[in-house]
Amino acid sequence: MSKRIIQINELIRAHLGEIFAHEVNLKPGVLATITKVDTTPDLRRSDVLVSVFPESEERYVMKTIANEKHSIQKALHEKLYMKPLPKLSFSFDPTESKADEIERILKGLEKGEI
Repeated sequence: MSKRIIQINELIRAHLGEIFAHEVNLKPGVLATITKVDTTPDLRRSDVLVSVFPESEERYVMKTIANEKHSIQKALHEKLYMKPLPKLSFSFDPTESKADEIERILKGLEKGEI
C-alpha cells in the first residue's frame, strides 16, 4: 500500500470520527468508533470498519449508519479537498469480540480448565 493511500485512510478515519461524534444520532450509552479505513488505489471507494460498544447494539448502530449514510458522505466531502471523492461502505468490526473470546480461552488454559 502506498504512503499516499495510508495518509488518505488516516485522514478519512479522523474526519469520520469527528462526524460520528457530532452528527450521527445514536441513543445514549451507545458508542460507535471508526477502527479502520481501506481506500482503493483509484480512490473510488473506502471500506470503513466500525466498532460498537456495547456490542449488543451492533444491529441498531449499523442500521442508523445506513439511514444516515448520505449525510455522513456529504459531511466528509465538505471536509475533504480531493478528487475523486471516495464512496463510503460501512461494515461492523468484530475484532473486539474475537479478542475477548481469545482472552477467555487463554485464561481457561492458564487455569487448566480447557
